[in-house]
Amino acid sequence: MLKRLAIACLALLGAAGLASADTIPAPKDPVILTVTGKVTNRNSAEGAAFDAAMLQALPSRETVTNTPWYPEKTRFEGPIGAAVLDLVGASGTMLRVTALNDYVVEIPVADFRKWPVILATKIDGKPISVREKGPIFVIYPFDQDPSLYNELYFGRSAWQLKTIEVR
Repeated sequence: MLKRLAIACLALLGAAGLASADTIPAPKDPVILTVTGKVTNRNSAEGAAFDAAMLQALPSRETVTNTPWYPEKTRFEGPIGAAVLDLVGASGTMLRVTALNDYVVEIPVADFRKWPVILATKIDGKPISVREKGPIFVIYPFDQDPSLYNELYFGRSAWQLKTIEVR
């Protein structure tokens, strides 16, 4: 009896794992973001891989704000960071974010839950090129909350984002 119960439990656990693997479709175009680490929903061996269209399909937001990188207020658009974490089933407390140039910064998951941080893929309505800090730029709502306009959050605003490791 115990042996049959153990086999049934293992079968259910295996089915649950397969079900979560199917919740994120495979990218059809070049991958621009990979989320790894403590994630339950995957579409690749590394974790969850996203192309531009997949990110655009997520709940998004527009943030018009002053930044230290542009001389005037700039309009950024992209998926809400918390929506990305929710989709991949992130369970950690820290994000290790890596850029194309291997810049690495740690961002508390709490930042993505407290503020509408976006993974900007557009500036002023146009896709962000790698030359202009793209294809993804972490943007905090600096004008919405003046306490964010400082070196700590500027440092967390990684551009040319390529991976997020949930820890």
